[in-house]
Amino acid sequence: MNGYERRTFPLTIERSGDGSVPRIVGHAAVYELLSEEMGFWMPFRERISRGAFDGALEKVSASSPVYALFNHDPNYIIASTVTGTLKLSSDNIGLVADITPADTQTIRDLVITPIVNGDLRKMSFGFTVADEREEKKDGEYVR
Repeated sequence: MNGYERRTFPLTIERSGDGSVPRIVGHAAVYELLSEEMGFWMPFRERISRGAFDGALEKVSASSPVYALFNHDPNYIIASTVTGTLKLSSDNIGLVADITPADTQTIRDLVITPIVNGDLRKMSFGFTVADEREEKKDGEYVR
């Protein structure tokens, strides 16, 4: 499994009373939850360990930014840690993304409106696998 991978999790939208752009808040990853079965030739499930993002969160800076993207496409930047419009943290559930989206027509059309309408209900994170250890538990492989 070399290369870039993605996983999705539910999101919510939070509106303020002042009519400003709504915030998008959700867990981009959830700890200790066994995934659905993945893989084709050798099916497996995976689990994200508590604290898996701690080291990466410490490295987020102006020289090492993180971006919230629409469909993982760098042409559609929703927010970033550089501008403070993307705040990342870890809680007892998982990796929290708190996004104040760019107030542009493109983002309103592609992101905000589909969330408000209920058509877009999940957020995801992209990653590369640093450790591919898999162990067999109860007859299935778990990474």
